[in-house]
Amino acid sequence: MVDAVVVGSGPNGLAAAVVIAREGYSVTVLEAAPTIGGGTRTEELTFPGVLHDLCSAVHPLAVSTGFLPSLPLAEHGLEWAWPELDLVHPLDSGRAGVMVRSIDETAAGLGADGPAWRRTFGPLASGFAEITDDLLRPFLHVPAHPIRMVGFGVKGLQPATLLARRWKTDEARGLFAGVAAHAIQPLSRPTTSAVGLMLVAAGHHVGWPVAVGGSRAITDALAALLAEHGGTIETGVQVRSLRDVPPARVTLFDVAPAALVAIAGDALPPRIRKAYVRFRHGPGSYKVDLAVEGGVPWAAAEARRAGTVHVGGTFEEIAAAEQAVHAGRMPDKPFVLVAQQYLADPSRSAGDIHPIWAYAHVPHAYAGDATGAILAQIERFAPGFRDRIVGSHVRNPAALEAANANFVGGDIGTGANDPLQVVFRPRIAIDPYATGMPGVYLCSAATPPGGGVHGMCGANAAASALEHLRSSGRRQAAPAPPPSR
Repeated sequence: MVDAVVVGSGPNGLAAAVVIAREGYSVTVLEAAPTIGGGTRTEELTFPGVLHDLCSAVHPLAVSTGFLPSLPLAEHGLEWAWPELDLVHPLDSGRAGVMVRSIDETAAGLGADGPAWRRTFGPLASGFAEITDDLLRPFLHVPAHPIRMVGFGVKGLQPATLLARRWKTDEARGLFAGVAAHAIQPLSRPTTSAVGLMLVAAGHHVGWPVAVGGSRAITDALAALLAEHGGTIETGVQVRSLRDVPPARVTLFDVAPAALVAIAGDALPPRIRKAYVRFRHGPGSYKVDLAVEGGVPWAAAEARRAGTVHVGGTFEEIAAAEQAVHAGRMPDKPFVLVAQQYLADPSRSAGDIHPIWAYAHVPHAYAGDATGAILAQIERFAPGFRDRIVGSHVRNPAALEAANANFVGGDIGTGANDPLQVVFRPRIAIDPYATGMPGVYLCSAATPPGGGVHGMCGANAAASALEHLRSSGRRQAAPAPPPSR
C-alpha cells in the first residue's frame, strides 16, 4: 500500500503528487489517457514539426507567485520565453490596444486613458505577490494582507461593464474587455472584473510568457521532479469506481465533481454528493489550431509582434458575444483568443510554417460548426489570412471533453465562474478539498482558486491530505528513484 494515490495527471494532480512526495511519502499517479498532462500537453496536429498546445498556451500565473514558481522546475528542463509584446487588441480602424510588461509603456500607448490605466493596475501589479498570496487560497481564511485584499475586492467585485467606465477610448476599453472575458461569463455580472484585474496585473508584474517547447514542458518538468522524489506515474489506467483505486492512506482526485460522484457513489455523504451534483459548468470552447505560412497578416502592425491577440472588436461587441454564449446562442462574431507562441519560441515552427492557437467561447456542449465564424473574425482583422493556412485541426466541445474528461461540455475551466462559484467552489466549506470521505480529497480546477496553470488547487488539496497522513500513522517507504545515467 502506498501513502497516496492521485487520480489524474493534469497540472493540479501532478502538483499534489509533488507536494506529498517531497515530504517523503510514497505516491502513485494514475492517468486514464496514454499521455500525462491534462490541459498542459503539446502535439504536432497540423504539419510535421509544427507544435500546438492542446489547451493551455500562455502562463502568467505559472511564473509569478504561488506553487509552481517555488519549484526547481528549471533544473528539469522548463524554460520560459517572452514575446516582444504581451497582448494586442486590434480594432477595425487598424489601431490597437497594446499591453507590455511595463505599465508606464502601456499607459503611454493608451494616450488619454493612460493615467486611469496606471491608477487601476499600478497598485495591483506592485503588490501582486501579496494579493495572490491570499487570492490563491480558499475564500474562508484570515487574509495575510487585508489592506491589499480590500483594495482588490473593491474593484474585483464589480462587473467588468462598470469598471470599464474608467476608460473612454476603444483601445483601453477593448484591451480590458478581452482580458475580463477570460472569465467566460457575461461582462455585466459581478466579479467579472476580478479575472481581468488578475491577468493584467500579472502581465505588468511578470509578463505573459510561454514554455519553450510547448506547454508539455511544464508537465515533463513536474513529472521529472516527482520521479526525483520517488513518485511513480501509470498511464492508461481507468478509474470508474473506488474499487479501481489501489489501497492508499489518502487519495486525491483531479477530476470534475460529477466524475467523483460517479466514482464514489453512495460513499459520498449525501449533503456533499448533492453539492457536487449541483456544481455548475460554464460555456464551452471551440478550438482551432492552424499551420500558417508566414504568420498572420494582421492589419495592426503591433499584433504581428504579440504573443497573444484578442479578437473581438470593441468592448460592446465582446460583451454582446459573451452574453449570447451564456444564453445558449452562438454569436455571429464570437470573441476569439489567438496565441502566437512561436514569436517567443521559434522551436515550435517548421521553417516559415508557424502554429496559430485559437479558440472561441461557445455555448455549453455546442454541437454546431464554429470554424467559419472563428476564421472570419481573424480575417476581419488580418485580410488575406485564410490564404496562408496550410493545415488545420478542429476540436469542438465534445472533442475537448473526450480528450479531457474534466472539460465537461467544453468547459476548459472545470466550472462556471459565476459570482457564487468564484468565491465558493465546489461547495461552501472551510476545507473545500475535503470530500466527506476520510482521506479522500478533490484537487481539480473545480476547487479554489479555480482554472489556470498555477498548480494551487493541487498544492492546497495536498496540504489537507498531508494533515491526514501526519495524524494517521507511519508513512510507507517511498521507492528509491532510479540511478542516474
